[in-house]
Amino acid sequence: MTDSFEAKGLRKKLVDSLRQKGINDEEVLRAMNRVPRHLFMDPAFLSHAYVDKAFPITSGQTISQPYTVAVQTCLLQVKKRDKVLEVGTGSGYQSAILAEMGVKVYTIERYRELYQKAQGILNSLGYNIHFFFGDGYEGKPQYGPFDGIVITAAAPEIPEALLSQLKIGGRLVVPLGKADFQVMTVVQRTGEESYEHTEHGNFVFVPMLKGTVN
Repeated sequence: MTDSFEAKGLRKKLVDSLRQKGINDEEVLRAMNRVPRHLFMDPAFLSHAYVDKAFPITSGQTISQPYTVAVQTCLLQVKKRDKVLEVGTGSGYQSAILAEMGVKVYTIERYRELYQKAQGILNSLGYNIHFFFGDGYEGKPQYGPFDGIVITAAAPEIPEALLSQLKIGGRLVVPLGKADFQVMTVVQRTGEESYEHTEHGNFVFVPMLKGTVN
């Protein structure tokens, strides 16, 4: 797996454009400048890898727009050694960004093909990530509670099982809404039974579905 001078140059331009769009968390930008996004896509699409757009991958899914990945990562407000659950591994790119920031990543994918492919790419890049093939609606209670939970698909409502796996003080980031558009929502757990919600703009994601696909 190679990371060429051309790819590094395109990546720097992408990071500069994200900064111009209001992404100002330098740790997030540093991680995005280091992770070779083109390796999570078909090799023929290098020119598309560093354009700030979503792009189709296998199983009818997409690799999220870099701006969207940056927004979700910023909203998590993670620190090194924080434990984060990602619901929807997809290409593995979001996992790589979090791992690059020193986060302990636990990631669930419902499509076996994506689960296997992302695992291969992330392992080859040297990231120590905990992978699970399963239903993201259930989370991973045996590994919680988590400092952060990020859902990378559109949820019509927030699964109670995931809220219960959040530490007090922890943050859950989810695009909340119907299929045509969602509101990026942060839920901060403030007590055993109390949560605060804030909204952070409109986005479009593929839907969060239950069950698994072999």
